[in-house]
Amino acid sequence: MDLRHTVDRIQALVSAETGRRLGPDAETALSQLLRNAGSGNGQRQDGFAYRELTILFADLRGFMAISDRYPPRTVLQVLNRCLINMIEVVFAHEGTIDKFMGDSIMAHFGEAPSGKDPAERAVACAVDLQIAMDALNAQHRHSALPELYLGIGINTGPVLVGTLGSDLYQAHTIIGEEVNLAARIEAFSLRGQVLVSESTFSRCNGFAKTGEPFPLHVKGKSDPIVVREVLELPQAGKSVPRRDIRKSPRVSVEMGFSYQVIQTDVTMPQVHGGVARVLGYHGLLAELDERLAPGLEVKIGVELPLVNHRASDIYGRVKKCTRKQGRYLCGIEFTALSSKTRSSIELLVQILMQVTEPA
Repeated sequence: MDLRHTVDRIQALVSAETGRRLGPDAETALSQLLRNAGSGNGQRQDGFAYRELTILFADLRGFMAISDRYPPRTVLQVLNRCLINMIEVVFAHEGTIDKFMGDSIMAHFGEAPSGKDPAERAVACAVDLQIAMDALNAQHRHSALPELYLGIGINTGPVLVGTLGSDLYQAHTIIGEEVNLAARIEAFSLRGQVLVSESTFSRCNGFAKTGEPFPLHVKGKSDPIVVREVLELPQAGKSVPRRDIRKSPRVSVEMGFSYQVIQTDVTMPQVHGGVARVLGYHGLLAELDERLAPGLEVKIGVELPLVNHRASDIYGRVKKCTRKQGRYLCGIEFTALSSKTRSSIELLVQILMQVTEPA
């Protein structure tokens, strides 16, 4: 019996037992296992093989918030609707779902029967995931159900493909540094955003329109990596329906800072104090003893922990100010700061994003 016929017989057995055939990547791994069994040889003694794949991580943003505000039945109903949508889109692009991780999924893309490029399929899948989520949220608004958003990160590179576990429990999976990097990139994505690594971008340059490249400092890398935001697929006439109006990631912090009010271009000598509660690339949310009028300009000094930088050259403008429990919460947008301070703030936000929940 030849290899193709054997694989078809196994596929028929799997389909009869589970109602679904093995995906393309699993079928390729099965063929390799059968070849190894027939020849008595394998690529590695541990049963793993190196392959180049494009890895996609997609995470539902806002899930923890609705878990606290809605009954468990509603939460599970919304989660299941989202996951069903995600599964259908991944399979439509000949992807393989490696695992579910609570409110997120990990999928990968390799060679497929269509012959389409794996990186291009992964990027097209990500765009369709965002479009599908946008449509699902429209239904949720009509049904008075909570809305959720996806953050997506994609990376391409060599990974180890194989089976982990024992006879009691086994899982076919992929592991390696490129998998970890894809997860790190996803962690930096905003709601409705798709971020791709340079390795993925280089394989689908011309297929997708992206924003300008920008650096990210990720755990496990001594130097920053470069990523891009996918904006649209010109040939397909599709664009990513971004839903997060924020210009950058932001993190919860508790940092004391000083500020001086600027009036008619003159910095007043009185120094006031406050506590930064949220920090982003372009501004902060401050907790203050006094109300600052929207439009007021201030000069800020702050010690940035973890990055060894004292910033005394931040200028900002108050955007809004609300009273809360006897204190004031003021949103301040940065209007001018040195390149050293800007890069230090960005580095600090990126470090904190990897150890805390985004704000």
